Amino acid sequence: MRASAFVYPWDVNGDPGAPERIAALGVDQVTLASAYHSTRALTPRHPRHRIVTAEYAAVYYPAGDRWAGRELRPHQAGDWAPGDAYGEAAEALAGAGLDVHTWVILAHSARLGAEHPGTSVVNAYGDRYPWAPCIAQPATRAYLTDLAAEAATRPGAAGTELESLGWYGLQHLHAHDKTAGVGLGDAGHYLMALCFCPACREGYGEQGLDADRLAADVREALEPLWRGAAEDGGWPTVEKLLGEPVAAATRAWRDGRARTLQEAAVAAVRAAAPEGFQVLLHADPVAYHCGANAGVDPAHVLSVADGVVVPCAGGTGLLAPFAEHAREGTVLAANLTVVSGMGGSPGTLAADASRARELGATELRLYHAGLASDGDLASVRGALR
Repeated sequence: MRASAFVYPWDVNGDPGAPERIAALGVDQVTLASAYHSTRALTPRHPRHRIVTAEYAAVYYPAGDRWAGRELRPHQAGDWAPGDAYGEAAEALAGAGLDVHTWVILAHSARLGAEHPGTSVVNAYGDRYPWAPCIAQPATRAYLTDLAAEAATRPGAAGTELESLGWYGLQHLHAHDKTAGVGLGDAGHYLMALCFCPACREGYGEQGLDADRLAADVREALEPLWRGAAEDGGWPTVEKLLGEPVAAATRAWRDGRARTLQEAAVAAVRAAAPEGFQVLLHADPVAYHCGANAGVDPAHVLSVADGVVVPCAGGTGLLAPFAEHAREGTVLAANLTVVSGMGGSPGTLAADASRARELGATELRLYHAGLASDGDLASVRGALR
């Protein structure tokens, strides 16, 4: 199976031994961040540093002229990835014989929400999620589509992986999170992710809903959750709490906005890319899920993109719904965490890969070559060998 390892530019730049060390893992490819959210990352082998703090969502290359005069535009990285950090790392990795694909984070930017509060998701209580741009807003959709096209098609890249190309909710760490005191479950996460910004309020109206009444119903539905007495049966619980017609109407609005954004972003990437450029989405087959792995309809997304990267850290079961709709040439990449300290299991990589292949996976993604210890990387080398 073809395998790719995720890498940040700072894992490579300033470390002459990094490209050959990554190639020696036995991977064919690297998925190299070109646009990424804020993070704090360990660099256990770098000769110059051990911790990198990426202070805000940024692009790791010089942004182009398309952003001149625009209110919503990407920021250049600070000293953690200066200049064309992506290009420098990509050249070094290609020199070690590795194919380089871009890794692009889209609808997840706390700086965007801080500087432009009106772009953020607003929940039923009126709380803004600055890390979560509302993908229903026209200006935000235009920004995300252009960012996808530019960040994906960096010189020399043979393909891209688009992450967070859909709705975001409470999931994914934000600063020092203190949100685990109440177990939200699937139903609670969906209700807390419903957006009530002006664009979404208008959208609910198009679906025959009164936005004020819907917000009140959502708050009422969440009350048992705050008391610790909520049930979590996934989508059937949402239908029970809101009523099937209302729940379906919220999905019709949200699913439609996500699908058309995915279509537009992939089309923009393909228009900017050379022939044969591969476009994959990080995806979850449960369409109402929010987060880095966007909830999608498997049949639809595989009619739009060349394939998907599927989270498999908790098991390989999410591959099956995509495999049912795969065609010849479809890429189903099983994303496996190989960092022990982050809950990964590099020691079982060979067995996990075999299980993923049985369920339809055609490739592997290994998270993350720069974060893993020497012992974890040794396990990866042995498994891929």
